[in-house]
Amino acid sequence: MAGSAEALEHCRRAERNVPILRTHDRYGNRIDEVELDPSWHALLRGAVEREVHSLPWRSPTPGAHVVRAALFMLWGNANAGVMCPVSMTYAAVPALRDGAPEIAAEWEPRLTEPDYDAGALAGMAMTERQGGSDVRANITRADPVGDGVYELHGHKWFCSYPPCDVFLVLAQAPAGLSCFLVERGPGMEFQRLKDKLGTRSLPSSEVEFHGIHGRLVGEEGRGVPAIIRMVNHTRLDCLLGGATGLRRGTVEAIHHARHRSAFGALLIDQPAMRNVLADLAIESEAATAAALRVARSYDDPEDGAFRRFATAVMKYWVCKRAAPHAAEALECLGGNGFVEDSGLPLLYRDAPLNSIWEGSGNVAALDVLRAMVKEPHGLPAFLAECSLAAGADARLDAHLERVRAAATEVFASEGVGGVQFQARRIVEDLAVALQGSLLVRTAPSAVADGFCASRLGGDGGRVYGTLPTGVDAGAIVDRALPA
Repeated sequence: MAGSAEALEHCRRAERNVPILRTHDRYGNRIDEVELDPSWHALLRGAVEREVHSLPWRSPTPGAHVVRAALFMLWGNANAGVMCPVSMTYAAVPALRDGAPEIAAEWEPRLTEPDYDAGALAGMAMTERQGGSDVRANITRADPVGDGVYELHGHKWFCSYPPCDVFLVLAQAPAGLSCFLVERGPGMEFQRLKDKLGTRSLPSSEVEFHGIHGRLVGEEGRGVPAIIRMVNHTRLDCLLGGATGLRRGTVEAIHHARHRSAFGALLIDQPAMRNVLADLAIESEAATAAALRVARSYDDPEDGAFRRFATAVMKYWVCKRAAPHAAEALECLGGNGFVEDSGLPLLYRDAPLNSIWEGSGNVAALDVLRAMVKEPHGLPAFLAECSLAAGADARLDAHLERVRAAATEVFASEGVGGVQFQARRIVEDLAVALQGSLLVRTAPSAVADGFCASRLGGDGGRVYGTLPTGVDAGAIVDRALPA
């Protein structure tokens, strides 16, 4: 279904007929409704009915998060925009379970219901104009009115998916920044929809709170720890979304090259193009392997230290790789790739989103450094996973030694501040260490060798299409998309 002509047409319609905010009805009454194309509803319904928003919570069996991750990546090909409410709803459940069990008992049956009409969706409203990622600078106010209920007053610069039934919201309570569950209704007024670069099918908004009631999630004054449970799961979905885009760009480029002739031969048969395609395919497979390994850690309670650390590392790296990868895949189609009908412009516009959402590059990289110091079990668990491939490739072994040395420097410095200038490089090296380890253990030798030579061995260039001589590009491309 995700790859059908019907889904493709729904995507085209939802992207072309962008959402419209209707703040008032004909009589001047406040309604705050978003008008969405029927194709948007068809796409979101498809995700909900396939339990992409709820599978691990409805069927908590081993592997449920991995299966759900695969479903998420498949449906992301239908449209990236609809995956936002899907992700937030999926992520809200553990946050409520941890921070407000009585609210979870009330809302979880609807939030996990695979019925688009009878179920419910969850959103979030955290960032404000003056703070952005610095949510502790929030000035939205929460005044207690009794029985654990608070009145919220303030403005949120970004609130995603206004039609949601409930939202997790950060606001300043008497004891400090706190997290609240807010049910959509009077007192929650949407000001405008964002005119965005990508995911234009998805309505994202600015909202003002005028006395709407919220219920506390977690402890008062502990809003960041309460909502971070949700953020960790949505970061996983950023990682999955990034890997989805890499895969989509790869197969679009390979398919085009197999059917397009230039200079007397098919593009696929020309050495320079084979290098580009194989490089794109290596990036995609490395991202997919890492994304699904991280997803598997969400199934295993004993994998918690690895899970928290690896989610931040791989979210940063895979999402960072998405935009240049999309640009290269688009260029493989030449002028056709620059035309909307090819689908590549949509992929290109959507590519930066996952790197920005839930902590842009610097935020994610600095989170990793802080975790190295404040969560002492995370880095050792991560390196233990990477070391499962020790001895299998000399280039990977040498890279792991460099990573350990860099980690030692972080611990030896005066806190995180001493190494912040190198934050991105440290996280990049961690990320490719995990990818290399996974590919050496699980991928065919052509893929693993191509990755280690170009990403770890210093034989790759600065752009895609610079694999060294000796890499089996044909085998790599055929694995990515069998002819």
